[in-house]
Amino acid sequence: MLKIDPSEYSNQKLHKILLGGVAPRPIAFASTIDKSGQVNLSPFSFYNAFGVNPTTLIFSPSRRGRDNTTKHTLENILEVPEVVINAVNFDMVQQMSLSSTEYPKGINEFVKSGLTPIDSVVVKPPRVKESPLQFECKVREVIETGGLAGSANLVVCEIVMIHLNEDLLDEEGNIDTDKIDLVGRLGGDYYVRTVDNAKFKVPKPLSDIGMGVDRLPKHIRFSKYLSGNDLGILGNLKTLPSMDEIKSVSDQFSANDLNEQTEKNLHNKAKKLIAEGKPYEALKILMVKTSL
Repeated sequence: MLKIDPSEYSNQKLHKILLGGVAPRPIAFASTIDKSGQVNLSPFSFYNAFGVNPTTLIFSPSRRGRDNTTKHTLENILEVPEVVINAVNFDMVQQMSLSSTEYPKGINEFVKSGLTPIDSVVVKPPRVKESPLQFECKVREVIETGGLAGSANLVVCEIVMIHLNEDLLDEEGNIDTDKIDLVGRLGGDYYVRTVDNAKFKVPKPLSDIGMGVDRLPKHIRFSKYLSGNDLGILGNLKTLPSMDEIKSVSDQFSANDLNEQTEKNLHNKAKKLIAEGKPYEALKILMVKTSL
């Protein structure tokens, strides 16, 4: 067995050990609001439930390891001590991942990810409509564990209202794990789900800032054939294709072929390319008719 003294390891190495070794971890998809009304939406996998009387959830928006700065979620909670913790299932995992992009303060991740904000009943931050289970919470306490780069900030929450899609309940009134299809975090880019082929990969949007679902043309954003995951992958691209790139794709079709390409055909071609890991090529296909 390899023996590791944490005092002799860098924060980055320790972080990778914890992410790979303490897994799978549930995801707290936290929506918060600051005192001026600006909304933030961000996922955290240092999260779990810790009691029912009172109902206690704890998650940690840790300090950034690279520069010891705090995250917008924590800053919002210190101004308005309320949060909605939205559960993440497989149908929304790509959009959730996109929202983890380090957008500047004031950018609304609901808009960037294409997810839908809906009013809460008790607290000020909005809920995520697409989430199958939402916990409205009051923040009882924030425990700073060190104040150093990479250190935790434990946000101790009390649930004041629960919203649950009742279609996910079994005959005994319990949550059916297959129906809810929650996802959890593993190490690196890997995730796990509660049904079927458990392990899958969602690359983190870290090196480049994704343009966001809101930058996609309307006929793509509101497509009847693309899923939320498809949109999340496209929104994680850095830029839209240029007109020359789109024209190079349209030139591959004859005039008759292009006229015969229905929206359904083009969007299904794009879905196939996205599934093959070629989202930029898919976006060129989707934008062919835009250039006509």
